[in-house]
Amino acid sequence: MGRPGDRSGRPARRHPGHPECDARADGRAGPRPHHPARPGPRPDRTHRARGARGLVAVVNSAPQALFVDQYELTMLQAYWREQMHGEAVFSLYYRSLPDGWNYALAGGLDTVLDYLERLRFTPEELDHLATDATFSEAFLGWLEDLRFTGEVRAVPEGTPIFPEEPILEIRAPIGEAQVVETFVMNQIHLQTVLASRASRVVRAAGDADVVDFGMRRMHGTDAALKGARAFHIAGVKATSNVAAGRALGVPVTGTMAHSYIQAHDEEIEAFRAFAELYPETVLLVDTYDTLEGVRTVVRLAGEMGDRFNVRGIRLDSGDLGELAARSRAILDDAGLDRVRIVASGGLDEFRIRGLRDGGAPIDGYGVGTRMGVSVGAPVLDIAYKLTEYGGKGRLKLSTGKQILPGAKQIFRVEEGGRDVRDVIAGADEHHDGRPLLEVVMREGSRVIAPSRSLDDLRDYSRAQVERLPERLHALEGADPSFPVEISESLTKRQRKVVDRVAEG
Repeated sequence: MGRPGDRSGRPARRHPGHPECDARADGRAGPRPHHPARPGPRPDRTHRARGARGLVAVVNSAPQALFVDQYELTMLQAYWREQMHGEAVFSLYYRSLPDGWNYALAGGLDTVLDYLERLRFTPEELDHLATDATFSEAFLGWLEDLRFTGEVRAVPEGTPIFPEEPILEIRAPIGEAQVVETFVMNQIHLQTVLASRASRVVRAAGDADVVDFGMRRMHGTDAALKGARAFHIAGVKATSNVAAGRALGVPVTGTMAHSYIQAHDEEIEAFRAFAELYPETVLLVDTYDTLEGVRTVVRLAGEMGDRFNVRGIRLDSGDLGELAARSRAILDDAGLDRVRIVASGGLDEFRIRGLRDGGAPIDGYGVGTRMGVSVGAPVLDIAYKLTEYGGKGRLKLSTGKQILPGAKQIFRVEEGGRDVRDVIAGADEHHDGRPLLEVVMREGSRVIAPSRSLDDLRDYSRAQVERLPERLHALEGADPSFPVEISESLTKRQRKVVDRVAEG
């Protein structure tokens, strides 16, 4: 009989050390492979009041150990049965940039590290797996003790990164490194794509503020929350997402919807009531007639006198460039030159560039759907590949899918205050330039180091993007692209591994 609540009909799992649990999957006698315990007490991370832990708590209470492709678990059981617990290195990188993009901005690392620290299969998850005859009871008993005990090396979030360069590398017993693949790829991909798109929008906006308005059309609540984090690192000033404000400390802002104005009999009634309640608000002026809406704001200013502290107006439709210019003239003629103009409605980096090039007097942009789902470039061709196992370089020989064996390092070379090229080398090599990958986790716990706040990452990212060659700041593909070289030593190692694999 199974234990109460276990509907699998299979025997209850035993504690480690029990003979039935120590039996091998093939039924032969002998100890099952031992999973190394994490040494020492877990570190106190209470100083991290906000971060990925908050993200999970706010939007997703579902068990995360089962956020995994089925074949990760079937491979894990095969490794366990074959007693393959040797150390492996997996490298995560992307193969190519979307058309017109000149760099990607690394994101998602904090979420990944939090997941790796907390990885474990709960009794409920194991009971679910027990309903699948694919998995033996002895394997599930071993899985109950599984923890991530490996090392992670990664570039800091907000770092510009180029094709084939490792964003992160995981060194761990092969089963541990394998089973985390799905979650690691999912989170690095999502936040890297969104940070990269936001970086383009921020560059296009110049000195004007960019605010995230995207959550209502983003692909789920998890994406909206993780997106707000990625956007902030990329330079977006604030978000409309209240949950992100709670979980991350990201500045939250908002204006008003057309429905509020429509619910009042007169536009000025709506403006008056809102300005009384929220003196420094931004008033939405395009519900009926944009320029008449601006004149209504001027009328309200006359009524309220010294009590008028409205911070701005928002344009959400029509020819934003022309309407901004005419609105600015109306406001300035009324002595309201301090009232800012915010534009929204179907904006992306190209429309913003067009508005700026046309001289539109816009002080801020609310950017929603096109940044929130990265319209036109929603995917990076991210890969997570085995590059070393048992001390040997590993790769596949597929045409057009180069794999660089072993653990690696990126060296970014500077000339005259600008970054001019990268060198991908073995992790044990030394080259000119600053190394980008750093150890962020050892033995399954974050490395004790000064914590980078989101504002720190934002400042770091801004500085790193500024260091890129000016041609890479364009919205079209740069010619030439940023040079990425492979060191001579790593090239030789790759050839040796290719020859060894080809010989079988």
